[in-house]
Order: sequence, then C-alpha cells, then structure tokens
Amino acid sequence: MLRTIIAGLRARTARLVLSSVAIALGVAFVTGTLVLGDAMNASMRDEFAKSARGVDVSVYLSGGGGDVKGITPETLEKVRQAPGVAGADARAFQQVPLIATNGKAKPAFAVPLAATEELREYDLADGRYPSGVDEIAADVRTAETAKLSIGKTVTLLGKDDQKREYTLVGTYKQGVGEVSMSGNDHLVLTPEAYTAFNPERLPYQVVAVAADGFTQQQVADNVRKALGSDIYTVQTGEQLTEDTLRQVSSQSAQFTTFLLAFAAISLVVAAMVIYNTFTILVAQRTRELALMRCVGASRKQVFRGVLAEALVMGLAASVIGLLGGLGVSALLQKVIGGFGGGADAPVRVPVTATTVLVAFAVGVVVTVLAAVLPARKATRVAPVAALRSQLDSSEEVSRTGKLRVLFAVLLGVGGAGTILMGMRMEGEEAPMFVSGAGTMLLLAAVLVLGPLLVGPVNRVLGALPRALFGVPAKLASANAGRNPKRTAATTAALMIGVTVVAMVTVVANSAKETANAQVDQRLPADYTVTSSVYDRPLPVALAEQLAAVPEVAKVAPTTQLMGDRGYFTGVSKDALGDLFRPTVESGALGDLREGTIALNAGYAEEQGLAVGSTTTVKTGNGSQELKVVALISGQRLADGVVTLETSAKLDPVSDGYDSIMVKLEPGVANGRAAVEKITDASPLAVIDSAAETKAQLNEQLDKVLAFVWALIGLAVVIALFGIANTLTLSVLERTRESALLRALGLTKGQLRLMLVVESILMALMGAAIGLVLGVGFGWVITKALSSDTLELAVTIPFGQIGVMLAAAVVAAVLAAALPARRAARTSVVAGMAEA
Repeated sequence: MLRTIIAGLRARTARLVLSSVAIALGVAFVTGTLVLGDAMNASMRDEFAKSARGVDVSVYLSGGGGDVKGITPETLEKVRQAPGVAGADARAFQQVPLIATNGKAKPAFAVPLAATEELREYDLADGRYPSGVDEIAADVRTAETAKLSIGKTVTLLGKDDQKREYTLVGTYKQGVGEVSMSGNDHLVLTPEAYTAFNPERLPYQVVAVAADGFTQQQVADNVRKALGSDIYTVQTGEQLTEDTLRQVSSQSAQFTTFLLAFAAISLVVAAMVIYNTFTILVAQRTRELALMRCVGASRKQVFRGVLAEALVMGLAASVIGLLGGLGVSALLQKVIGGFGGGADAPVRVPVTATTVLVAFAVGVVVTVLAAVLPARKATRVAPVAALRSQLDSSEEVSRTGKLRVLFAVLLGVGGAGTILMGMRMEGEEAPMFVSGAGTMLLLAAVLVLGPLLVGPVNRVLGALPRALFGVPAKLASANAGRNPKRTAATTAALMIGVTVVAMVTVVANSAKETANAQVDQRLPADYTVTSSVYDRPLPVALAEQLAAVPEVAKVAPTTQLMGDRGYFTGVSKDALGDLFRPTVESGALGDLREGTIALNAGYAEEQGLAVGSTTTVKTGNGSQELKVVALISGQRLADGVVTLETSAKLDPVSDGYDSIMVKLEPGVANGRAAVEKITDASPLAVIDSAAETKAQLNEQLDKVLAFVWALIGLAVVIALFGIANTLTLSVLERTRESALLRALGLTKGQLRLMLVVESILMALMGAAIGLVLGVGFGWVITKALSSDTLELAVTIPFGQIGVMLAAAVVAAVLAAALPARRAARTSVVAGMAEA
C-alpha cells in the first residue's frame, strides 16, 4: 500500500502543486507573523534594556509622595553620599519646543546629560556630547527629520517665548523609554542648560552605579537607609531591568494577535481550497479506488492512503511556508521601520522551536483535516465502480440534503438574533463585538447554503456572457452549474475574502464621511489657529491682531480648563451659535453667561446632572459653583462649555488661548495670506482649516484601509489559486468531453474562451455574494458603532466596489490562462481515447 501511495503522489504531483501553494501561503503568513512578533519583542527588549543598563540602584518617588513632586537636589545628594555609591545622576525630561526650518515651533523633549558615563541611556552616533551651556546633542531621528547637522545652530523656544540658540555638537541613538515612546524629537543638554529652562521641574528618578566591592543589594540597602523615608522606592538594577522588560510583552503581543486574526482567515480559505482539491481528486479516481478495493485494499487502507497524500502535501507546504515566512517577517519589519522613520533599523529573523512547531502543525493539521471528509468519501467507493466510467460521483452532484438546509436555517436565525441583541446593547465596544459575531454566523449560514445559491446566481451572472459570446459562454455557464457543491466550495473561499474587504471598506468610508460631516459642523470657521506645542497657549495679543485684519469678520478665542472631574472649554459669548454650534439636547445655549455652564449630555448623565442643576468645577487655580443651562452633544466635545469670563475666574493664572477661530468677510479671496501675515510672527501659531482637517483624517483612514486590504489580500490570492486549481483539475477530468466538443466543431479559441468565461463566472459568484454580504455586514457594524452622541452615516463606496469586481474579473482571466492553454493543446484523438 505504501508503494501505491508513493506512486500515486508521483503521478499526481502537478495536480497537487497549486493546493500546496495555497497552504504554503497561509503557513507563510502565520510563520511571518510569529517571527515578526519575536523580532519586535527582542528588539524592544534590547532597546528598553538601555534605560536599565549600568544601573545598580534606582530611586523614584512612590505613589504616596504627598506634596513632593519629584526628586529634590537634597535627595540626589543623599544618594551620592550613601556608602558604596560610585556615581549617581538624576533622570528628568521636559518639553523644549524646537524651532523648525519653517520658523514654527514643534514639540521636543530635552534630558540632562548624565555625568556618569555608564548611566547614559543612549549611544553616541557622531560627534560628542555637549560640555557647555550653549551646546546641544540631538537624537539621530530628530537630526534627520529637522534637517540638523553638526556645527549648525539649533533654536529652542524658552518659557518666555524667547528664542535660545545652541550649537549642535553630536548625535546619538536612544533606547526605548518613557520619553522616546512619545514620538517627539529628543535632545540632550548639559544639566546647567537643562535647569535653566524650568528650574521648578524636578527629576522623576535617580540612578546610581555601585563602587567596586559592593553588591547591588548592599548599595540599595545603604541608599534606603540614607534616605530614611518611605516615600521613595529603591530598587536594585536587576529589579529595574525586570520591571522595564515587563512592559514589552503586552505591546508586541497585541500587534501579533491582530496579524494572526488575518492569518487565520487565510488558513480557513486555504483549507477550503484543499478540501475542494481532494474532493475533486477522489471523484476523478473513482475507478482507481474501486480497482484497489477489488484487488484486496480495505476501507481503512483507502482512507489512510488519501490522508497520507494530504500529510505529504502538508509537510512540503509547511517547509516552503516556513521559509517564506522569514521573508514575510523581514519585509514587514522594513515596512514598519519605514513608517517609524527608522528605515536603518536592523532586520531580525529569530526562529524559535515554537515557531517551527506551529508552522508544521498548522500546515499539516489544516491539510489533513481538510482531507478527512474527501478521504471518508473515498472509502464509500464500491468495487463494482471499477467496471464503469464515471466523471462525477453521485454524491457530488446530488441535491442538497434537508440536514444542510436545517443547519443553515439554525445558523441564520442565531446570527440574526445575535445581531439584534448587539444592536440593542449599550456601551462602546460590546455592541460591535456581539453584532460582529452575529455577522459571522450569517456568513457561515451562507457558506452552508452555497450549493443552493449557485444555480440562481449562475443564471443571473451568465445571462450577459451568453448573449455576447454565444455557444462557448453557454457551455461555460452549464459547466459552472453542473456541480453545485464543487462550485460552491470553489467560490466560498473568494467570498470570505471579499466579504471581509467589503465590510471593512464600508465601515471605513462611513467613518470617513461622518468625520467629514462633523468637521464641517464643528468647524464653521474658515480657519482655526492653534498652538503647535500643547502646553504653550497662544498669546492674547494674537487674537486682537487677527481681529484688526480687514479681511477678518469675526474672531473667537477658546480656552481649555482641566478640572477635578473633567475638562472644559471656554468660548466667547458672541461665538455661540455661529462659530461654536454643538447640538443642543435640552435647555438653551443662548442662556450661557458668566456663572453658568453647558454640559456634554453624556457627562451630565454620568454625573447625575440636568438643566437647572448646579455643579462645582475645581481647577488647580480656582473653584466656582456653576448653574447648568443646557445639555449639548457633538463629536470630540469637552465635558462642558463656559464663557471666557468664567474661564478666567477658574484659571486666573492662564494668560493665553488654546485656539482662535477666524471667520473671513464674505467674498474674500486672499484670506489665508492675510491671516498668515499675523501668525507668521508667532512661532507657536499654526493655521488649520476644515478642508485640511478633513484631508488629514481621510489620509489616516485610507492608510488603515490600505493596510487591511493588503492583509486580507493574501486570502483573496489563495482563493484565486483555488479557482485555478479547480479549473486545472476540471480540464483533466473533462479531457474526453473537450475532445468531443473539438470534434463537433468547437475551435481552440472557443475552448479557451469557454474556460475563461467559466473562471470569470465562478469568480463573480464569489465576489458578488461577498460584496452583498460585506455591504450588509458593514451596515450592521456601522450601526452598532453609532451611539446617541455620534450617529455614523452608512456610506457605500460604489467606486471601490467596482474596482473589486473588475479586479476579480482580471484575476479570473489570469487564473484560467494555464488550464485553457492545456485544454486547447490536447490532441482531439488523444482526448477521445481517454477512458
């Protein structure tokens, strides 16, 4: 029996190649994801470890520090004087806005240079570290993006908005830490220059190096004793390293899980291709299997023989997929590195025993499980079947059973019920997840009912080709519908991929259109001037200067207040209903004046407040009891809105505005230039418009959508391999039939056209059903994401749907190319001689 299996594999090698490619692609995706996760984990561990390297003792403020806001100079000195401490430095950071080449400030963080070389959490790349108060060093990425070079001047914006100039003397590579993870630019100053920016800002940590002859624990105990206070947490370097590296696993694991979800979809599609392939092979080998039964092979031997073929194919595909996964991981690392501005980051391909085992387990198990049902069907072939020629097994062309229909109905009812339950739930995430589970149940119901849908869909889609191409198209339509189960299994793989793509596309475009509408509603101003640095308010004089511009009709400054129970916006009274117009749920926004507040409806419900209630707002600089005069709602709205007069009393220390809304006079053509003349003088002022905001939002959503399209695209490619595989096997199966058609007058070109149209019909079946399901599921998810405060408008992107259909047609033509060429090259005489 073993010799028979080996001989069969040799004879059918070409037939199994396309199926092996499908599994190999799925395994490559899974393997690449796991290797990528391990590479990210290793890279982040190495980078995070820089913050703990050379550290023997760490001191930071505990949660119960009371009024102490950081590490005081006295505390640093006590650590330095503790027995066994060879050197100690404070770690701190503060925002020091960097003046870019366009003259505008952008966020940057500065850290003081550690005097002890072993305690520096960065590596010198070029030049040297600063040694004077007028020198500075920059992170490599910062120097690249800000176009800084050694010897040139770097300008920072001081607390008094005065420009301070430094000479760049070196560049360095920093590790991953609390500061670098912010994504802002990174600079190093001498301790004296650093303190000059904000003498009141205290360090958050002190790190120390142990002297020779002292262990980390001994020095930690000595430091703890020297401090003599329980408001500080003292750790050894080993403990600090463990805490630092513990932050790594969760971040890389989340991204890996996200990618594995798409890998799972690809594997499901690949499993369908394998199932369909073995089903066709078993049907084609009816006489061979029956003959084996006649010469003494048992049912178990036939079953094991089919599974052995699947096992060999799974092993081969797993090896190819494992190697391909290394390339996928390297490619993804390059792409991710390019997005993060770190294109020169090293590519790692760590291959662990777990990754290898998963690759082979996934490839082999998926292949063998997909072949179980076809193998079971092979055992049912009666020995008498060896006496006759049969193109299709009776089971494959039989009508759909009642049990299948009943199961599909149960799945459909369960899916519909789950969707309704999710739509009625409250919360931010629960409705989406529950409704999403319901859509998957409905998708499963459609997959089960696939054989019943093939006939009607085929007749509808085949009408146009039949009218255009005549006999070849009629034959193609008949071939596509002659075996509903086979066609349903072939098109199901493509249907799953198209369903997911269409669903994500509808949700993304709905979010995009809703965001654009919200921007138009919330930003009726022609321009909004904001600060490029989040904690630096715009000067009051800037609003006065803008109001004096002839082209400007109205100026409305706003402020932001951080209270003990939320954050609030201050607006000018004359901006209400004009430049500031949220949706009023109850009360009257016109009643807003000094001593009153309009609350976000959601916030008011959480706090148990209504129109007419009073609430006390406390900030770090003031407190006031305010009367609620209105409940409002709107996207990205603060917890409450007050007038500028009320805002000034709550925060009398603030001397600027968070933003300034500008409305131009009607018919002004050069309004932006007029506004820029005023804002150019301020390095903080940045002009934004509704159109620019929408463009930025659309760009972000388009990037996410393109990323998802790329991930799910692998499943679509595998599905197209399935169509090509089915056509190839069908050509072999119908060799005699094709020869007979040639003998009756069908030309080679017509035979090729017949197979191309058949491929297109199968692709369109999967794509059409997938698009209908995807649009419907997208509507469900969009409605589930909607809430009382934000109603998402369902948007169907007909242009993108048309592109998907066109791509399916083109891919179907390519999938049919080789099978059509093979069919046309087969000799009529040789084909008629086929048994």
